[in-house]
Amino acid sequence: MPRLTTDEIAALLDEPGHLARIATVDDDGMPRVVPLWFIEREQRLFFTPREPAVIWRNLLRDPRVGISIDEEAHPWRKVTVQGVVDIVHQPGEDDAWRDLYREIARRYVPSGAADEYVDGTDDQPRALCAVDLGAASTTLTSWRMPFRGEDIRGVWHERYYAPGTRWSQR
Repeated sequence: MPRLTTDEIAALLDEPGHLARIATVDDDGMPRVVPLWFIEREQRLFFTPREPAVIWRNLLRDPRVGISIDEEAHPWRKVTVQGVVDIVHQPGEDDAWRDLYREIARRYVPSGAADEYVDGTDDQPRALCAVDLGAASTTLTSWRMPFRGEDIRGVWHERYYAPGTRWSQR
């Protein structure tokens, strides 16, 4: 299965519009996945849960997360992350990092509208959270569909091919 290079991962994470689907575990043990805006800076993936959000309570109880970032068109690049969240700023410390939040918003909406959104919601406390993509405790996996001329059997990891099937005969 074709993996993304370090540069390809960086390019995907830098492209505006992709959402981070962040998985946590509720206090009753049920999984929860929330699509959130994000930004990657210096090998850290930042996101901003609001104080009343269930994901925020989940992170306080258990900072482990699973994150999926992908695209909807060929070559369907995907990055998944398993890691531990670092709470960079608690809710209520928003003024200390509002410029970064403005950068995050501008990845998803036009600049003027992003400013209106950030300024119009500045009384809604948010946390600034990050996952260190280079940490020893973080697992980062990536893949994409094969390009023309590449072996189509590379679309799946070998463990997914049932023994004795045509594609298992590699």
